[in-house]
Amino acid sequence: MTAQEQYVEFGIEREQYAIRIQDIHEIIKMQDITHIPGVMPYVKGVINLRGKIVPVLSLRDLFGMEEQPYTKQTRIVVVNHAVDTVGIIVDRVSKVTTFNDIQAPQGRFGGLDGRLFTGIGLANGGLVGILQLEEVLLRD
Repeated sequence: MTAQEQYVEFGIEREQYAIRIQDIHEIIKMQDITHIPGVMPYVKGVINLRGKIVPVLSLRDLFGMEEQPYTKQTRIVVVNHAVDTVGIIVDRVSKVTTFNDIQAPQGRFGGLDGRLFTGIGLANGGLVGILQLEEVLLRD
């Protein structure tokens, strides 16, 4: 029997999403972001992560959700993307999990383009959209 892939599950508003654990560099608390003029609205700016400049994106903005003030639960999920690292702001990180059943995404999931997802995981708490990082991070 092969080991199941692990995912980090996180929330934005009432929706649950996940990223493969091997794509995650680290998860950090919210910190000051240096804004950069002239970038896409969902690019919030950059942070200094132990001497490395890391761009930070807002999934809320990218997914067309209204921005909310950051809370004590807000986190930056730093993911490995190609040769770089990118930070993704999420409302909360829930848990590390596995899915017994992952189904192919439909044309749309929760009002979002199905190409943003590699699959939909079925969990005890409902459906979890498993993000396709290439599609999410390369949005125009």
